[in-house]
Amino acid sequence: MKKIRVLIADDHLMVLEGIKELFSKEEDIDVVAEARDGQDAIQKARKTKPDVMCIDISMPVINGLDVIQLVKPLLPDTKILVLTMSHKEPYIRQALEFGALGYILKTSSSSALIQAVRMVSKGEFCLSTEISGTVIKSYLNTREQGPKVVNSFDLLSGREKQVFRMLVKGQGTKTIADILNISPKTVAKHKSHIMGKMKAGDLVSLMKIALKHDVIDAEELAET
Repeated sequence: MKKIRVLIADDHLMVLEGIKELFSKEEDIDVVAEARDGQDAIQKARKTKPDVMCIDISMPVINGLDVIQLVKPLLPDTKILVLTMSHKEPYIRQALEFGALGYILKTSSSSALIQAVRMVSKGEFCLSTEISGTVIKSYLNTREQGPKVVNSFDLLSGREKQVFRMLVKGQGTKTIADILNISPKTVAKHKSHIMGKMKAGDLVSLMKIALKHDVIDAEELAET
């Protein structure tokens, strides 16, 4: 039997251990790596090349959404399953746009999570029942209301969105440069473009915009 090789990434140790224990009881699932922050998740994914990455959104250093963006070009065959408490529509939309095949709430049953791992490993989409309703409702609202009004965050490029999230979490230019493997000068350039597009004069203004548009939540800001 070919086992599904899974990497688990969650910053809460009890959750991480609980998921690992759950998967260990399944004959067709093998946990090959664990990570408690986004940067570590990416490094271990590059090393182990898992079939499935089971990741949270709210994580230190690099959040789950940026992990998806950074991992998919490196490991196109690795399937992404988001396991989170957040059912906010912007998070769901971005996760799916960035390449996640599954989006499961932590309130789901153990059997639902196991089924989700098996489904995404085959390249199938899998969403929690509550999430499916949110996605459908969003789609119907868009059709009824016409073209969606673009907010300032949507005007940012993919890289600018990554830098934006890291800036509002309090990460400095050098740290961001090291994480994204770009020069500090390039980070500064992105920061300037972000400030202009968001019409923000300082970091506090950026934080307010991030909270307003559900780019980051209060829990993540509290971790900074």
